[in-house]
This record gives sequence, C-alpha cells and structure tokens, in this order.
Amino acid sequence: MKYSDFGLVNTHEMFADALRGRYAIPAFNFYNMETLNAILAAARKTHSPVILAVSESALKYMETDMLLGLITGACISPREQIALHLDHGHSLDACIHAIDNGFSSVMIDASSLPFDENVKLSRAVAKYAHKHNVSVEAELGILSGIEDENTQSENSSYTRPDDAVEFIRKTGVDSLAIAIGTSHGAYKRKSDDESLRFDILKQIAKQLPDFPLVLHGASTIPTKYVDIINQCGGKIRGARGIDIAQLKRAAKTNICKINIDSDLRLAFTAGVRESLKQNPNAFNPRDYLSSAMKNMTDVCIDEITHIMGSKNKI
Repeated sequence: MKYSDFGLVNTHEMFADALRGRYAIPAFNFYNMETLNAILAAARKTHSPVILAVSESALKYMETDMLLGLITGACISPREQIALHLDHGHSLDACIHAIDNGFSSVMIDASSLPFDENVKLSRAVAKYAHKHNVSVEAELGILSGIEDENTQSENSSYTRPDDAVEFIRKTGVDSLAIAIGTSHGAYKRKSDDESLRFDILKQIAKQLPDFPLVLHGASTIPTKYVDIINQCGGKIRGARGIDIAQLKRAAKTNICKINIDSDLRLAFTAGVRESLKQNPNAFNPRDYLSSAMKNMTDVCIDEITHIMGSKNKI
C-alpha cells in the first residue's frame, strides 16, 4: 500500500522548506478519530504542513486497519503537505510494517543501543524505507521521562556533535532527533531556570548545516489545562514544560520538526473533565468529546502560530 494513495507526502520537501524558511513542522500525536480530527482541523485552519505521529503503542491501540480507515476518511490532499509518521519505532519489523501499510515517514529509535548497533539498525531501516520513497528519522542521545509504555527512560545523555556527523554519514537517514535537554512526559524540568543546550545544537548545526534536526519531548505543559484538570478532580502536581521562548529559538535553527504529545493529552483530558463536571448528568460521549476536540485544536493552532512559525507555509 502506497502512502500516495492516501494523499500523504513524505517529509523531504517540507523539511527543505523549513530549513530555508527557518521554521519547524509540528509533529502531533493522535490515538483515535477525535484526536486526528482535532489536529487536521488546526492544520487546515492555519494552512500549516503537519506530521501526524503514531507511536507503536497507539498503533496497537487503534490497530492498523482502523488507522488506515481513519486516514482514508480524512480525505487528505497532497497539496496539504501532511505526513503520516511512525513515532519511536523500536525494530526493523515495526518500521517495515508501517512502510508497507502506507506510512510516509518512520522513526527508528535505537538510541538505547550502543552506537554501532544504533548505526546498523538505522541503516537497515533507511535502506528499506528509501526503496519506497519513505523518510527516515533516527535518534542519537537519550531523553529521560515517560511518554508511554514503549518510550521511557530514567536516564538521559546529550547528543555528541561529532557522533552525530559520523552517524549521519554511516546510516543515510533523512533526519536526526537530538538530545539537548528536552524530555518525555509532563514533568520536563525541575525549575524554570533550566535551559536547553543551545551550545550543543549550535555545534551540530555548524557541522551539519543543511541537515534536518528533530526535537522530541518539547511540550510546553500549559498551566491553563493543568489547572482545569486539577480543579475537576485530577492530581497533576508540579508539571513543568519547555519554555516557549526556547522552543521558538530552536525553531529558527536546523530544528525542522518539533514533537508535541503531552500538551494535546492535557488539553483533551481537561475538556473531558470540565465538561463532565459542569454537566454531571451527561452521558453522551459526543458532548464531552466535542469539548475535548476543541481544546486540542486550540492548542495545535496556538503552537503552530506562536512556536513553530509554520502558519501559512503551505
């Protein structure tokens, strides 16, 4: 099955445009019809290219046939510049499955393996993907935190610039996720004074001036939605995200793709909780899911406009 059958595109052209224009493409994670519709509504309202990200666990949750049914029903046009991306694929088989089922981009995350093994696996994925004109992202360096059961680490390690250059040369991947201080989940920083390692980013960009870099774990964790969740029975304490100003600064460098997941989860959950608190007799899922979708769309629009800089870039 070809991704072009769904109106999808790979990330080559959108990353090249982002490099020239000094902005970033948002990669938003989704899990069902509601979260997919929320992202697409935001992309279409802002005329922004977008990457629809699906983790291995989300793919298992939706199942492949259902996911492809949702993508078919979305009636995507190549003119919209929308990619379907496997986020944090952990094996060659997982990436092959995604490619064979219409994904236009895959990430092989072998960052927890020794350097040489990461190279070997990433090179194998790139070799298969490029036969199908599919983009490949790899990761070098380790992010701490928990995104889901397939993406979690108690430790972190920054990406070494010299290793990045060697890795790209040996693997042939199309983009590289680097570790410069972001992390997965809602608890990204212990204090507001923590800063991303722009010195590392600058060194990598200097040695790889025309190569697309990726930032994972970059949610801002909007206090608005954290507060709503807590006011409506939730218990999310001490959550702190990445500073917006730092993300905007990163988006003007070689960072061509910024991954956002936790912000969307928070906005969606806040919509459900607030709707049910305000209407305790409600039991029609369409009512509280509509509120959740609106919140999620609002977050996507805001971040496309004020962080990525990708509004009206189609």
